Amino acid sequence: MTTPAPQPPSSLPPSRATAQATNFVIGFARHWLIFFNLAWLIYVATPFLAAIFMEIDWTAQAQVIYLLYSYLCHQLPDHSYFLFGPTFVPQEAELIAGGMSDSANLFAQRSFIGSPEVGWKVALCQRDVAIYAAVFVTGVLYGLVRNRMRPLPFKYYLLFLIPIAIDGGTQLIGWRESNWFLRTVTGALFGFASVWLAYPYVEDAMADIISEEQARVAGLR
Repeated sequence: MTTPAPQPPSSLPPSRATAQATNFVIGFARHWLIFFNLAWLIYVATPFLAAIFMEIDWTAQAQVIYLLYSYLCHQLPDHSYFLFGPTFVPQEAELIAGGMSDSANLFAQRSFIGSPEVGWKVALCQRDVAIYAAVFVTGVLYGLVRNRMRPLPFKYYLLFLIPIAIDGGTQLIGWRESNWFLRTVTGALFGFASVWLAYPYVEDAMADIISEEQARVAGLR
């Protein structure tokens, strides 16, 4: 009497945890732009909260923001925006009169966060504010045209980098001093072009993830 050959085990249905993880991956891939835009909004808005907190005397909360962003930005006062003062972009002489050290030591200067006379420093420099604000705004606009927008060709992307490279590079090596307007414009161009270059590729990658996950789930079932 022959023994019947063992039958291969049937595929087990996916566990609840696996199904939830898959749904999370697919959900994130479908709505990645919302998450990206929200993250950039939080990142660029939080430094303004530091100045607001100083104005309402929440100094401990403000100091936490200044500390965290000090690892991400030089925070030099004469390269930063100020809130609640007589001008949004105080000059070096006004900053010194308001309490900033007149030492050439950049570490001493960057520690100045403002005073009632000049206002309170935003915890990101002017150029970084422009870059990340442009990334957020362009990301919002991308949501309106995402199905018709192709990536910016890299050779054209390099053209958008020229202004920020010249403005930032010549300032860095001491040939000239930039100003708030040039930092803002060149930073915004860089942020805008970076989104135009990258987001269509992210969109294609997320579409591939959705297709792969849906095919994998169908195979398990």
